[in-house]
Amino acid sequence: MWLLQRCLRFQRLGRDFDRPWVGVGNYSRVTMTKRKRQQGYYTKRMKSVQEGSNEEVLLADIRSLLQRSKIDGPGVTSNESGATDSEAPFERFSQVEVKIAALSSIGDGLGFSSSKSDHVFVVPFTLPGDVVEAKVVTQFANDHYTLTDFVSVLKPSPQRNDDLVRCPYFAKCSGCQFQMLSYEDQLAHKKSIVEKAYRNFSNLPIEMIPLVGDTIGSPLQYGYRTKLTPHFDGPPGSRVRRGRKDGPEQPGFEQVPPIGFMVKGTRKTMDIEDCPIATDAVREGLKQERKRVAEELSKYKRGATVLLRETTTKAPAQPQGPPATTDDPQPISNETDSSNQPPQALQTTSSPTSTTTTKTYITDQNATATEHIGPYTFLNPAGAFFQNNNSILETFTSYIRSHILPPQPSTTSTLTTNNTTRKPPKPIKHLIDTYSGSGLFSITLSPFFTTTLGIDISSTSIASASLNAAQNAIPNATFTTGDAADIFAEAKTRYDGDGDGADECVVVIDPPRKGCDDGFLRQLLGFRPQRVVYVSCNVHTQARDVGVLVRGGRREGWGLEGEKGKKEEVKVDDDGTGGIGNGKGMPRVRYRIESLRGFDFFPQTGHVEGVAILQRVDDDEGNE
Repeated sequence: MWLLQRCLRFQRLGRDFDRPWVGVGNYSRVTMTKRKRQQGYYTKRMKSVQEGSNEEVLLADIRSLLQRSKIDGPGVTSNESGATDSEAPFERFSQVEVKIAALSSIGDGLGFSSSKSDHVFVVPFTLPGDVVEAKVVTQFANDHYTLTDFVSVLKPSPQRNDDLVRCPYFAKCSGCQFQMLSYEDQLAHKKSIVEKAYRNFSNLPIEMIPLVGDTIGSPLQYGYRTKLTPHFDGPPGSRVRRGRKDGPEQPGFEQVPPIGFMVKGTRKTMDIEDCPIATDAVREGLKQERKRVAEELSKYKRGATVLLRETTTKAPAQPQGPPATTDDPQPISNETDSSNQPPQALQTTSSPTSTTTTKTYITDQNATATEHIGPYTFLNPAGAFFQNNNSILETFTSYIRSHILPPQPSTTSTLTTNNTTRKPPKPIKHLIDTYSGSGLFSITLSPFFTTTLGIDISSTSIASASLNAAQNAIPNATFTTGDAADIFAEAKTRYDGDGDGADECVVVIDPPRKGCDDGFLRQLLGFRPQRVVYVSCNVHTQARDVGVLVRGGRREGWGLEGEKGKKEEVKVDDDGTGGIGNGKGMPRVRYRIESLRGFDFFPQTGHVEGVAILQRVDDDEGNE
């Protein structure tokens, strides 16, 4: 019996029955290996990463830096053969001196130690030229890089100016990366992010990518965020017992937990009493909500997220009393709002004869938040998506308006290209706003078009957009809930009845961070709009998608029928041209990039909003 139990034990360990003592030795080595991995002697193996994710973007920057440092680029890819991971260059949690050589597209510094010139250290809150002390956290030896925590600056970069920092939590909180960097340098870096995105992810030759315009900055570098979502974790053990119906009662809080945001590089919540990048109303909301949570702590058995969304109302200025002479915020009023709104409100008077603007905050995600962009008013559920920097929205929408239509054509009736005479493109009369949300583009661009059609797969968003069109008295804007499998069905019925393509249409795309899926891009190419404006909060997935449109549907791993994993092929249409047509013998559809530019919606952070303007290339234009 004893021998049988022993054999079963080694069977579970996968050992050789005939040599049990070797099995015991192997078991010891396995245990030691696990401990070494936990202590950082061994390194993690890079898992597959999602397209456009921070991991993919960071890895591209690391490989580029290694190549510039004369390290073999292909040799630093992940170990795909299943071989044993190599040993990490430094013990976990040890400190290492790093000289920062570059700034990555995700906002972290990339540098080398004096003892390891073929291994990149990723150090947050650093700038090129900094010499810093960093703590080793997670190592990827097969990919030649290590993630670290910032400890201290040993020798500052010429670009570093710590006097610019306004937040006591900077260099710990995960929210901001660049408070020590001048705003001019922040904008220059964000321009380079767009440039690198198209160089690394568009899969286009450099001659097909135009020069990227200078990044357009935000009028406010602090006090601009109209939405914050601080959170707090539940008491110890609350997550374990959450799903147990017959388990012991969940423990309550013994003290007020940290309420705020994540510590950089961790899942740990950091207590944040104030956030200077938020608007004054939202900052006041944070103060009041922290106080409320402390007073009502006994009601919570688990963690929670607090919504703080600014809402703005405008009313005619009161004729009584002396008029305000500045736009500076006035003292917070003590009036109580009967609509379950917080009692605090910030008031400004834009001019003695115009309107009084009152800003307050909302904590109910189903309550209505109001935004004003120039002459337009937008009403949205407070928990729904809307751009979080109102100060730049008028500049942003004005830029889109000035580029939504093509440059004025020649005064002659024909154009000549490659010794071929062709007619000028038809004038654009219709706007199709995909991923329309609450109608930002449909409404602000409506004066330039005969009709505007907003399409979104969310019925809630369509309801908000229709409400906003009525609120702003926009008669030519309509909205419809689209089917992802045939998103342009309504647009085809309206504008492409003859099947010759939507020559009089421009399409605006503003997708989520993951970008457009293959099906959407195929449908867009099949719809054949004359012009495309692609707005994105992730310029890396934008570059990938724009590359597909410029190549006319060809992408790695995607045949022209959209089957992933299918070998690249070129379909020949009836007229002998290759590419995606409309199924009726139409020639290949592809686009050229007219302009690229970034917008800084989030100063002090590594995020940049990208705008790409695309013009359809007709078959008689050759390879222009």
